[in-house]
Amino acid sequence: MISIIMPAYNSEKYIEKAILSVCRQDYIDWELIVIDDYSTDSTAEIVKRLAESDSRIRYIKNSRNRGVAKSRNRGIAVALGEWIAFLDSDDCWRSDKLSQQMNCALQNHACFIFSGSAFMNQSGKKLQYYLRVPKRITFHELLKQNIISCSSVLIKKELLEQYPMRCSKNMHEDFAVWLQILRDTGEPAYGVNRPLLIYRITPGSKSNNKIKAACMTYRVYRYIGLSSAKSIWYWMHYSIRSLKKYSKIKGRC
Repeated sequence: MISIIMPAYNSEKYIEKAILSVCRQDYIDWELIVIDDYSTDSTAEIVKRLAESDSRIRYIKNSRNRGVAKSRNRGIAVALGEWIAFLDSDDCWRSDKLSQQMNCALQNHACFIFSGSAFMNQSGKKLQYYLRVPKRITFHELLKQNIISCSSVLIKKELLEQYPMRCSKNMHEDFAVWLQILRDTGEPAYGVNRPLLIYRITPGSKSNNKIKAACMTYRVYRYIGLSSAKSIWYWMHYSIRSLKKYSKIKGRC
């Protein structure tokens, strides 16, 4: 079984489309765990209504606002599946997302799979660009550019239990986890070069604030133990590649 973790905070505008994209998967052995991070809008009502028509949807509400990392960790802790996938409440999946990735896992005996991404603007209009990914990526390659979108990941639960997400607003907590897993296992992550994720670009997103994202990336390097010199060197590579990527995205907006 695949357990899909969806943290949500005041997500009434987009969450129904996100959940329906899970319900439309052609791979049917899944559960969706929505962790409501103490929303004050109609998020709970929307999720509960959809859960009434699909028993695979589970709803859990935090007793206070705890942030996305703790919400994901809580979802992992209660997950029943051998595999974990993440989907943010404002993103969507293509209907063959899970099946394509499970095929990749079986073919490569892989424990960590990700995919390419398409993009949409705040109103849901798809942009004429998608992020291509390699068939595999190593620790050292990932240091130069994080091409692993959290909402594109499929990964063995046992790995995430060993590497819980750190609760910090000052760095990319998911990027830190991917790097630690690749470094410590010595195994690559495997990519499915198809836009199985449709990522929504919103004005307040980290991906839309380049200065903040760059600072958060540097903190990841320091957090995983790189020296200041190595952190700066990889940060320069990361920044150049990120600017090229997002200039292409902006050109399609």
